[in-house]
Amino acid sequence: MESLSVSKTLVEQAYQVILDAICDGTLKPGERLTQDDVAKRLNVSRQPITNAFLMLKAQGFVREAGRRGVAVAPVDPKLFEAIYQFRSAVDPLAVTLAVPRLTDAAIARGRALIAHGKEMAERNDGKALLQADVDFHSLIYELSDNALILETMRLNWQHLRRAMGEVLRVPDLSRKIWQEHAAILEAMIRGDAEEAAKLMRDHVVMAYQRVAPALASDEKTRLPTNR
Repeated sequence: MESLSVSKTLVEQAYQVILDAICDGTLKPGERLTQDDVAKRLNVSRQPITNAFLMLKAQGFVREAGRRGVAVAPVDPKLFEAIYQFRSAVDPLAVTLAVPRLTDAAIARGRALIAHGKEMAERNDGKALLQADVDFHSLIYELSDNALILETMRLNWQHLRRAMGEVLRVPDLSRKIWQEHAAILEAMIRGDAEEAAKLMRDHVVMAYQRVAPALASDEKTRLPTNR
């Protein structure tokens, strides 16, 4: 974590820096963060850190851990299951709404994202793959022109980032994911909203099936053993 600039409010910057560190695994579940330590590392006063902690706590990314401190919350398999259940309905809806709003510029942007994602899959660049995945789905949410979908999924994707990193590093799997993205986009370009929505729902269901074993494994390692 580095010193902050003044282009956004200090609270917004502190929140985003801490959130990114949690979501990309730099800050591990259970790791304790104090206001004093984080403020020193980010070169700000404690006040922005206090407010950032409050936001992160409300969203389930950190928990109380004593005076002036919090701890990174563990990944919650139940939350991820709920998000994917929600996505299985919302993502196909977003695709359906997006199809009639496709422009030449949006199509070009979508194809560029597909090409970039496939390139990152070949490079096996986990961090870049995760961002590319977020960018592809975010494009569809934006094209849906539904503010509720966009804002709701923006937060949910922050939670999803925590579990998907390791999955996306598997080369054959990451290639498959981008083949699915490409098929969804091409169906949208053809104007076949029904097929695009079906492909998206299948993609989301498969995504959960890919992530769920990793979540279950992480949960098992956190459970105390009986003696």
